[in-house]
Amino acid sequence: MNCVILQPSYLPWRGVFDLIHRADVFVFYDDVQYDKHGWRNRNRFKTSAGTKWLTIPVHAAGNVDTGLPIHEVRTGGGWARKHLATIQQSYRKAPCYAEVAPLVEELLTDPPELLAELTIASTMRLAEALGITGTRFVRSSQLGIPGTRMDRLLAILQHLGATHYISGPSARSYIDAAAFEQAKIGLEYIVYDYPEYEQLHPPYDPQVSVLDLMFMKGRDAGAFIWGANMGANVGDRP
Repeated sequence: MNCVILQPSYLPWRGVFDLIHRADVFVFYDDVQYDKHGWRNRNRFKTSAGTKWLTIPVHAAGNVDTGLPIHEVRTGGGWARKHLATIQQSYRKAPCYAEVAPLVEELLTDPPELLAELTIASTMRLAEALGITGTRFVRSSQLGIPGTRMDRLLAILQHLGATHYISGPSARSYIDAAAFEQAKIGLEYIVYDYPEYEQLHPPYDPQVSVLDLMFMKGRDAGAFIWGANMGANVGDRP
């Protein structure tokens, strides 16, 4: 049984949906410490003025610095209307705008105040829209499994009955391959190799939300994720 464990992020890039597509069980790692400058509350979009960050403001910045878990972080107010307007303005000339715009409006109309509630629900909805079926979604905060990083990771996998763990490449720096071997759980690092696609505002930038791909390719978006492997610069993605 294939399992992926990953922190939730805001309107993620296509690599996250590649992981979801490969997983039998996908765990949102939502009770680890919020990383203030990560992807939890922001992502990048192509605009006529270049690639632009859209960032959700969060409350209690001092608390997140001292260890507030992701699932307790609350968002500020008024951001969703601005994000929706920016996305609509940036992609209104995209080939599949009429197909994807109602979904984006659905995701950003009256969003939950808790950041994780928003990011988890929207990721699941995007996975559905991309045609991913059969993946079971779990939240680590609901499992009640304690432990430090590696011990807890293995404990979650064992609790779920996983036989194979699929990870992003950046996890090589802390994963103990010997511990996985001892636990008899297979270990695989995904290679993010995706074909380029036309974007409204050149030059091509692969480091953007999956919405960019969906606006450009609509129902064919999956062919540019799990349907092909042709090379992309993945930068510092998880």
